[in-house]
Amino acid sequence: MPTVEHAAELLDKHVQDIIHWHFSPETGCPFWLDWKHQAGWDPLKEIRCFGDLRKFPHFRDDFLRDEPPGRWVLKAFEGRPYRIFETGGTTGMPKQRISWEDHLIDYSEFSKTLDERWFPIGADWLMMGPTGPRRLRLAIEHLANVRGGNCYFIDLDPRWVKKLIDEKQFELANRYKEHVVDQTVTILKNRSISCLFTTPKLLEALGEKISVPDAGITGIFSGGTSMTNQVVRFLVEEVLENRAQLVPTYGNTLMGLAASKPLSAEDGYALTYYAPQPRAVLRVVDPNNTDKTVEYGQWGRVELTTLTREFFMPRFLERDEAIRREPWGSFSWDGVGEVRPFGMMEKKIVEGVY
Repeated sequence: MPTVEHAAELLDKHVQDIIHWHFSPETGCPFWLDWKHQAGWDPLKEIRCFGDLRKFPHFRDDFLRDEPPGRWVLKAFEGRPYRIFETGGTTGMPKQRISWEDHLIDYSEFSKTLDERWFPIGADWLMMGPTGPRRLRLAIEHLANVRGGNCYFIDLDPRWVKKLIDEKQFELANRYKEHVVDQTVTILKNRSISCLFTTPKLLEALGEKISVPDAGITGIFSGGTSMTNQVVRFLVEEVLENRAQLVPTYGNTLMGLAASKPLSAEDGYALTYYAPQPRAVLRVVDPNNTDKTVEYGQWGRVELTTLTREFFMPRFLERDEAIRREPWGSFSWDGVGEVRPFGMMEKKIVEGVY
């Protein structure tokens, strides 16, 4: 297990490698090579450590809406077909990110954090979550396959649910949720499945229909903006009856997966997530001065930097806020706790099936 200091040294070295890869004419993509030409400074010369990335402005999400996918293809990957994954997109053009292997690497690494007692090797999975253009569908299948199992799927379009809720068509939204849950119950009754991916709200709805542990589920991998310690307590104690393990995660198409510190009733089911550093780094920053990281135990806005060979995204301000938490266990870097939508206490957030 690396010390905090060693982890920081490894991150600084990784940053140098990634900057050289993305900004060298021999390997970089058109977007970042053009950006360097217009910026008036050269990251190859000025970026020596993670802290130097503050020289970049915050990455704008409209880059991923407005730029054609080909602008993100690195010269090192030219001629290789890529996958196009989307995020958001309830109205207007969704953000798009291309990928070759990042989504596979992210979930292969995450697999190493799962306990075989609850997520058995060789067990089959069911994905009850967003499909369509999202990477989650392929990623969960890969996770099952990496662990020696197969994966079943339930179709789910969260954009449609959010649209129904925006239009106050709550009855139709509930009917759609019932439709998804009913399909899940059918699969669980007729196939031997041990592991489940779903969202907190769908897990709760499933628990209203059947006993999830009695259906054979021993491990649940779940994520969503409605994941709070109160929700987790209810899911663990009431829905799962303390007979299956719930593994919360915080992630998205742009970051990958942040693994959680194990849940514990003793600390009130507090939620803390740790980014897959050095491939991605999370900071909790002062919303009014984003160069400044808040103190441990304080709330701030979540800033994401992605550092893979396929995708470089510096200082993206997520639409989330969190508490900055100390390093823990094998995670020798900061964590983010109690993640919720940014400004949640001041405005109504439409979450849909999340």
